[in-house]
Amino acid sequence: MIDSIAGDFLSLLAARKVSVLNTERSVHAPVETQATTVFAFHYKDGVLMGGDRRATAGNVIVTDRVDKVIEIDANSMLAIAGVPATAFEMARVMQTSFEYYRRSQLQPLSLPAKVRALARLLRENLPMTMQGVGVVVPLFAGLDNSVKPAKPLIFFYDPLGAQFQAVGYAASGSGSGTIRSIVSYQEKYADPKPSEMDLKQAVQFTLRILMTASEFDSATGGINPETNTFATIKILDAGGVRTVNAEEQAKFLRG
Repeated sequence: MIDSIAGDFLSLLAARKVSVLNTERSVHAPVETQATTVFAFHYKDGVLMGGDRRATAGNVIVTDRVDKVIEIDANSMLAIAGVPATAFEMARVMQTSFEYYRRSQLQPLSLPAKVRALARLLRENLPMTMQGVGVVVPLFAGLDNSVKPAKPLIFFYDPLGAQFQAVGYAASGSGSGTIRSIVSYQEKYADPKPSEMDLKQAVQFTLRILMTASEFDSATGGINPETNTFATIKILDAGGVRTVNAEEQAKFLRG
């Protein structure tokens, strides 16, 4: 008779010396491409989600043209930090499943269901996460249509799929510590607070904090108006998702 073993399933496997995953990284494994530094915050009219455009592989800059903020459907968007190959595939699965539900059920998926859908994809990615490859730590913003007027909300996740609602802001990636510090200071002590900014002020604030983060983190690309390198910025309000393109960002930055 087998004695019962306390603990979760993975602890039970370890106690029985059963290995389902190879958690040791091969010395011949290629260096992964990483996308870093995304964030979202509430401004006066909705939610702004932004990110730099740099992707790195170890100490090598792969590109400064990655779009890390992705429109999932008309009322939700995803910001990726981690391995782009995995994150982009998650985004495609969400886009397809949300659209399939809308067409088959003749109504959009609810925001709680969308939030859980991303959590499920992250849990399904657990084997890759435990091996240290394919790790994704995303941000998600969606429109809550259960209240009137509809209210945009921000959610952040851990790599295993735990989900949390952000009260005012959230950030992920290697430059996220700097981003959170600046946004926290602005919200507590400065004027205007991010939650009180109009769109122009919010975009200016976004570009400036990305430039600051790039000074302290080599994996954060920042922006460079001289080479027309700007951030990826999308906003979500009662009207849905909209992109703030490079031309608008340049105009706002000039004041």
